Amino acid sequence: MSLTLAFDVYGTLIDTNNVVSKLREYVGDQAEAFSQTWRDKQLEYSFRRGLMQQYEHFGICTSHALDYTCLHYKADLSALQRESLLACYRTLPAFSDVVYGLKALKSAGHRLFAFSNGNMAAVEGLLIAADIRDFFSGVVSVDTIKTFKPNPATYEHFLSTSDSTVDNAWLISSNPFDVIGAVSAGMRAAWVKRSENAIFDPWGVEPTCVVANLSELEAGLKTKA
Repeated sequence: MSLTLAFDVYGTLIDTNNVVSKLREYVGDQAEAFSQTWRDKQLEYSFRRGLMQQYEHFGICTSHALDYTCLHYKADLSALQRESLLACYRTLPAFSDVVYGLKALKSAGHRLFAFSNGNMAAVEGLLIAADIRDFFSGVVSVDTIKTFKPNPATYEHFLSTSDSTVDNAWLISSNPFDVIGAVSAGMRAAWVKRSENAIFDPWGVEPTCVVANLSELEAGLKTKA
């Protein structure tokens, strides 16, 4: 059966941790911790803005999170260094399994969409830079409705925009909050557990299936058909 697959972008298709190599030039041994704090704050700021109904696009959340992280680690980065880090976020690479996985899913007849908290221009740019844009039938951005996943309205927006239903649509994400949001909204969802140490939030809401990478996804979908 042909399915509509909504792929989260940051952390699922695109390796946000790739910025660590650039960070090592600026903050040395703090690079990995700096990257994780930046990512955590990026998400926190999007959640807070969604709840407060004071929407700013994801790029603004990313920039403000970088400002926070510099203060937290007492990293006195220049304006040029900060801009170079933000530029890295606009051209991050795909994980090594992504091309193989997307190719297999497209060959199996599924419709593939990128579905992101990022704005349309940023996501299109990322997918093009990572050379994976052609796998997708379209990009669905929450920027259109001025809120962020996991607001239930974002999943409704995806279903409406992609002309799909909860009966034939899956979310694919490495972010537990996104998986829980989609399942709570009635969709099925696959959790891409990219690290053995990753923990799924113990909320009593489970992913429909769990895979270690996108190479396993086609088989995982078949088991739940």
